[in-house]
Amino acid sequence: MAELCDVSRSVVAVIDLQGKLMDMIHRPRLVVAATLRLLRLAEIFGVPVVLTEQYPEGLGGTHPEVRAAFDALGVPKRELAKTSFGCCGDPGFEQALAALRPGLAPDRRQVIVAGIETHICVMQTTIELLRSGHQVYLCWEAVSGRGEEYRRHALERMVQAGAVITNHESVAFEWARDKDHPAFRAMNRLLREGQPSD
Repeated sequence: MAELCDVSRSVVAVIDLQGKLMDMIHRPRLVVAATLRLLRLAEIFGVPVVLTEQYPEGLGGTHPEVRAAFDALGVPKRELAKTSFGCCGDPGFEQALAALRPGLAPDRRQVIVAGIETHICVMQTTIELLRSGHQVYLCWEAVSGRGEEYRRHALERMVQAGAVITNHESVAFEWARDKDHPAFRAMNRLLREGQPSD
């Protein structure tokens, strides 16, 4: 059964937000804006981040704004270049998750996902994570693919497999749980800047 996101058990995964792919996806500006806010929230709450790139030699590097935000993070972070579509197909991904949440078993980890493409790398990663016991939370505004139907049906399949559809604001409020959380004021200032849009 899905739980609320727990700040002490979460890892943010940013999957393959790369050059050539970014030019083809549905609502790319929304995806970038929402991912940037998710990264800022991870910084505010001290949540670690893993960033992946699918065959960067051919597809190009991470979107420059996302790359800059990732590079600027002060929280624990890892990055991984891969050739497998699903992140779990590369042993470095599990190693990164274990390093970012040491001592936390896979069935206690919560992976908060942004990335592309929803129907390929994001879906394969999500299903493999679920199969290994992880909880997976997909920020709907930070995942996309080439066409809304590809995105929508992939989200439906991932929900059927046990993933949770959420958004970066819900994640932030679940991490805080209470207005007296030390990070609440910084979170609230960020969220009051307005909604990401395309």
